[in-house]
Amino acid sequence: MKILLTNDDGLGAKGLKALIKELSKSHNLVVVAPDREQSGVSHSLTFFDPLRFKKVRSGSKCKIYSTNGTPTDCVLIGVKYIMKKEKPDLIISGINHGSNLGDDISYSGTAAGAKEGTIQGIPSLAISLCSFDKDGDFSFAAKFASLMAEKFIDYNIPKRMFFNINVPDVPKEEIKGISITVQGRSTYKSWIEKSMDPRKRPLYWIGADLPSGNMDENTDFKAISENKISITPVKLDLTDHNFIKAHGEFCENLFKLERL
Repeated sequence: MKILLTNDDGLGAKGLKALIKELSKSHNLVVVAPDREQSGVSHSLTFFDPLRFKKVRSGSKCKIYSTNGTPTDCVLIGVKYIMKKEKPDLIISGINHGSNLGDDISYSGTAAGAKEGTIQGIPSLAISLCSFDKDGDFSFAAKFASLMAEKFIDYNIPKRMFFNINVPDVPKEEIKGISITVQGRSTYKSWIEKSMDPRKRPLYWIGADLPSGNMDENTDFKAISENKISITPVKLDLTDHNFIKAHGEFCENLFKLERL
């Protein structure tokens, strides 16, 4: 299988290295990753500066490129340029160093890599290890990503949907199973920190504690709290279909053009 890999932690990240090590055993890889950390950039594209990329490694099973762009840029460069004559069968974004649960999906560059792959019509998944420990062990998460890749061969993934996967940071023997989950609701504690640069000009930093989330049954937060792997199917369609069913006719009457 031809797999395109990207991430938002940068080319030197442990999670990406673990993925490369595991997946290169059985698959042909093209890696296009940011040359620096791009956490929290969401689905941003680079329009007003030139994109650059360079080949870092070239092998028969694995080719590695770095770019100054975002994870979304990485996927576009991979699909539209580097692999334009032979599109990837699968895109994997990660392994992120830290969870991407609940509303973090909207901020995550890791999730955005998989989202862009889906927009390009390629089956995609984002995978994260729920640990911010600098010594986090990514080996089991990498093996699970490899298992998911094998399953993708036999399963027809619905269009315009990707999988957001979170793996608990516990030993393999403590994993309690796998849950197909819904996206939880995050509670953020954030603030703006003001400081001064050496020339006495103000600087502002966004500060935040790690978010918590609702523990309703079947949420991604609940699964991780129970040491289960969370797999959330994420649709690209952001339309609130329930609102249209419940209020569509009322809104059409409320906003009739002849009233303007």
